[in-house]
Amino acid sequence: MTTLLIQTESTPLTVNFPSLVQMTNEQFYEFCQANGDLRIERTANGEVIIMPPAFSDTGNRNFNIAAQFGYWTEQDGTGIGFDSSTGFTLPNGAMRSPDASWIELERWNALTDSQKASFAPICPSFVIELRSLSDRLIKLQDKMQEYIDNGTSLGWLIDRQNRKVYIYRPNREVEILENPEAVSGNPELPGFILRMTKIW
Repeated sequence: MTTLLIQTESTPLTVNFPSLVQMTNEQFYEFCQANGDLRIERTANGEVIIMPPAFSDTGNRNFNIAAQFGYWTEQDGTGIGFDSSTGFTLPNGAMRSPDASWIELERWNALTDSQKASFAPICPSFVIELRSLSDRLIKLQDKMQEYIDNGTSLGWLIDRQNRKVYIYRPNREVEILENPEAVSGNPELPGFILRMTKIW
């Protein structure tokens, strides 16, 4: 059975299709192509999550993150960055789309052209998730742990509502920064500093 979880402003709306078996990767890819205006993810259990477009203020903050991160990525040159519309197929089978992400060139170049042209079967090395008003914090925390469990080296969950940044690393307790002026990517992303003035 395929289950759709449609994220509304406060709680997810669940739609079940009893006679429809779980979509294959190819069917899910076709579903996403046929619904290009939707923000879609899929859990490791095969649940399809349809999220609303980002609110305007969240979109602006995402843009400010991308601008700072893009500048560092170009200067650093050891990897490539991705925006919030990029989907990745994680080792556990989930298809996730972080708000910003980064992968080392060596890992990215090991993929085939056809893999790169789909929801690439790779877990980003670095991810950022920015909490919007419609996001439940616990769901985002679970997603961050999923990234770490699937190979992410560094993850930041930015909670604008409470002015906190949760920092995730493998085999480490989650570090919580209270209203930081900046967040450093060292040592995983040498020299990357996200200034928070335009993010809060």
